[in-house]
Amino acid sequence: MPRASNGPATLARRKKVLKKAKGYFGNKSRLFRYAKDAVDRAEVYAYRDRRKKKTEFRQLWIVRINAICRNNGINYSRFINGLKKANIEMDRKQLSELAIHDEAAFLALIEKAKEAQTA
Repeated sequence: MPRASNGPATLARRKKVLKKAKGYFGNKSRLFRYAKDAVDRAEVYAYRDRRKKKTEFRQLWIVRINAICRNNGINYSRFINGLKKANIEMDRKQLSELAIHDEAAFLALIEKAKEAQTA
């Protein structure tokens, strides 16, 4: 009885890995042995960074909001606390976009936050 090697599945698997490694430098794009390691590592980083991206964007929005708030005499934490007391529900992304594109509206929010802080 001949030995079964399952060649078609092996070739398909290797072809899939080499396709993912297209564009990598040197042997990592041509040889399965090295391509497999590079693709595995790349997929780990991609998985991690898809989650990390959410954190990094939130940090960016907070930095932008804080910079504009400080220019107008209030810090970030007091501003957010004032918005909560004034029952204004906006997420950080919306606040950041508002601060960049419609400064007058953002200044009105700052004033409402200041009023809610003192009241």
